[in-house]
Amino acid sequence: MRHLRTLPEWRAATEEIRRSGRRVGLIPTMGALHEGHRSLIDRAIADGTVPCVTIFVNPRQFNDQADLQAYPQPLDDDLARCREWGVEVVVTPSIHEMWPDYPLATATTVRVAGITDEFEGAGRPGHFDGVASVVTKIFAVTGPSTAYFGEKDFQQVAMVRRLVADLGFDVDVVGCPTVRDFDGLALSSRNRRLSAAGRTAALAIPRALEWASAEPRTSGEILREVNEALMRAGIAVAYVAVVDDVTMAPYDGVGAARVIVAGTIEGVRLLDNAVVVLQRGDETCC
Repeated sequence: MRHLRTLPEWRAATEEIRRSGRRVGLIPTMGALHEGHRSLIDRAIADGTVPCVTIFVNPRQFNDQADLQAYPQPLDDDLARCREWGVEVVVTPSIHEMWPDYPLATATTVRVAGITDEFEGAGRPGHFDGVASVVTKIFAVTGPSTAYFGEKDFQQVAMVRRLVADLGFDVDVVGCPTVRDFDGLALSSRNRRLSAAGRTAALAIPRALEWASAEPRTSGEILREVNEALMRAGIAVAYVAVVDDVTMAPYDGVGAARVIVAGTIEGVRLLDNAVVVLQRGDETCC
């Protein structure tokens, strides 16, 4: 496994891979790797690409400095996992390698309007601008054929797909299914900050989503029942929404849609989502 730290090394390594006739499979991460990340690496290998993992805690996507400072960064463990999981190239650039002017504002910012305005975008101002900017830079340096993202952060996946389409990147964006722990909680690097009691309360999220996706329901029924289930568990609900999974616009039709949720418990923000099938409500008049 090659461990690189600078942009020139990184660019040279991926150019070498392409010249050899192989394809680069990019897995962008912020580290604190878990089995969810492993599933992305496994998918990259299964697709016949060379797995290239980036580990960079991007300060530009944190609107809360306390959250940035608390974000786990177990680099030695991450490198060991990458080696064990068959990663060929891992890149761990410094903040100043990625953003030379930091902490001053960077002159260039990438913003994907519309699709990022609500939900995480509304609750975390500047978050998606930071994500879009770092993804654009990583794509430009790496030149991947395929990039792999976990669907737990579903709005992020939708945003990256729109970014790729609008800017003309020749990159196939693959959304990989959310990986869950033994108790159903979606794997996240932030989960380690939950106490035992907090984790138990957090299980209301996957249980509510399992109920929502079990059979066709109306969007109103899903919104009401999921929201109430989370509040009963003591979760501070940021949003519960049923959306079109391409545009992220609220959806109240029939057929397949996606329910997305976010909430906070013990200061930890948790995201999750599930595919649901919508049906029309009872339109009979009494």
